[in-house]
Amino acid sequence: MTVAEAAGRALAALGVGACFGVVGSGNFAVTNALRAAGVPFVAARHEGGAATMADAHARMSGKVALLSVHQGCGLTNATTGIGEAAKSRTPLIVLAAEAGAGAVTSNFAMDQDALARSVGAVSERVHSAATALADVVRAYRTARDGRRTVVLNLPLDVQGQTLPADALTRMPVPPVIPPVRPAASAVEALADLLEAAERPVFVAGRGARGAGPELRALAARSGSLLATSAVANGLFAGEEFALGISGGFSSPLAAELIADADLVVGFGCALNMWTMRHGALIGPAARIVQVDDTGSALGAHRSIDLGVLGDVGATAADLLAELERRSGESPRPGYRSPELAERLHASIRWNDTPTPDLSGPDAAGETRIDPRVLSARLDELLPAERIVSIDSGNFMGYPSAYLRVPDEHGFCFTQAFQSIGLGLGTAIGAALARPDRLPVLGTGDGGFLMAISELETAVRLRVPLVVVVYDDAAYGAEVHHFGPADPTADLGAVVFPDVDLAAIARGYGATGLTVRSVADLDAVADWLASGPAAPLVIDAKIAADGGSWWLQEAFRGH
Repeated sequence: MTVAEAAGRALAALGVGACFGVVGSGNFAVTNALRAAGVPFVAARHEGGAATMADAHARMSGKVALLSVHQGCGLTNATTGIGEAAKSRTPLIVLAAEAGAGAVTSNFAMDQDALARSVGAVSERVHSAATALADVVRAYRTARDGRRTVVLNLPLDVQGQTLPADALTRMPVPPVIPPVRPAASAVEALADLLEAAERPVFVAGRGARGAGPELRALAARSGSLLATSAVANGLFAGEEFALGISGGFSSPLAAELIADADLVVGFGCALNMWTMRHGALIGPAARIVQVDDTGSALGAHRSIDLGVLGDVGATAADLLAELERRSGESPRPGYRSPELAERLHASIRWNDTPTPDLSGPDAAGETRIDPRVLSARLDELLPAERIVSIDSGNFMGYPSAYLRVPDEHGFCFTQAFQSIGLGLGTAIGAALARPDRLPVLGTGDGGFLMAISELETAVRLRVPLVVVVYDDAAYGAEVHHFGPADPTADLGAVVFPDVDLAAIARGYGATGLTVRSVADLDAVADWLASGPAAPLVIDAKIAADGGSWWLQEAFRGH
């Protein structure tokens, strides 16, 4: 068998999830080898969309995903998606054909190693037939165990080299690395802080996904409230003392309670400017602790009082055992009380927070719907078993805060690179990872039009995806950032003519719906009842919000 065939078969044997890509001459053989070995392959319309589909699929499935691209231009087309995955520590392998060192005159020749490193990915290579299987296993281990995005270069001259037919039987099987357990001294130090705290709050991030049960038990024992970063939204769904997302998307009550904490413990969470509102959610007397299995992450974004090196689940379990050893199983009241439980039940969500309704005619006399009213009504209409994906823009707080999700596997937030246009690919990848849930995308008109070629992919795959376009006919973040600061500013570069996105969607084979009022959303219930096998695109003509509540805070970091 050839090296290309061996690479595909080896990755299938190692247990990768799905592969996404755009096939050209350089990656044709390896992609077909994957398909022949049983790895599902999704042909996207653009490498950028394929990269984000693969990223989302890995996040939601828990398996290493693959992206297959042509040499040179195929890789450059995918670079933004690869950068997002790398910054998010997504276990992803990019199978990148390569012109090779001896093909310097090829139109496709470029420094693919440098490109990969420039966006934070790890660059690896299949060097020869003799090392091919070891090279593939090394890339897989780096992706799976290091939670890294790996660009595995496949030089064209090496792809055609041959291996013995039984070579795969001698392929080394990488062992599963056990979780990093914290030092006993660190567990004792954190237990001391928890026992002394009166108002402890846990903020769980990406590194805490999968450790929900351990953190819930520890929080109940220590009297702690529970919050998440945006990427871990849903981790504590249904928990009586959960606050939702910490940061710019926080409800007023959540922000009040987090800011009043005397101990903030970040579990697998960077506690960065987004999650802590540039420090505004950290009280002046609060002690700060960070738990992470990567040493370099401890204290990377802010000063901390204690850093604990360890896996989140293992650390939470050891902490619970230490607290019970000290004083039995009786929980401390801490921040929890019946009165607070009542407040949380009544008003912890934005849906329960009174806001003015901006719906009505705009300056041109066109009726528009308040994005909060839109989001709240969709939350009521859509099934609870959903998987929500978010594009980037002024609108993004609305679907993030208003659309409930059943757990951390119901929310996919590809925002580490802060690029618009990743939403549609995110939603497709997430949907394929969790076909048991209704996929929902919140996107702006700018991001949707940037990625609209992948709407055909969703139609072709018969994905019943609800695409909610918060349509303000503009790059809204820029309008609301620059307009108020300078009333004379020329916004012509970021404002566009209104587009009938519902009509465009119908042209792709999706259902298109224009929404200007709550009554227009009744058609969503009809669509759900029809047993849909194609996307629904809701072109929601939203009222101007003057800049969403989180936008001003977000732009402080620019």
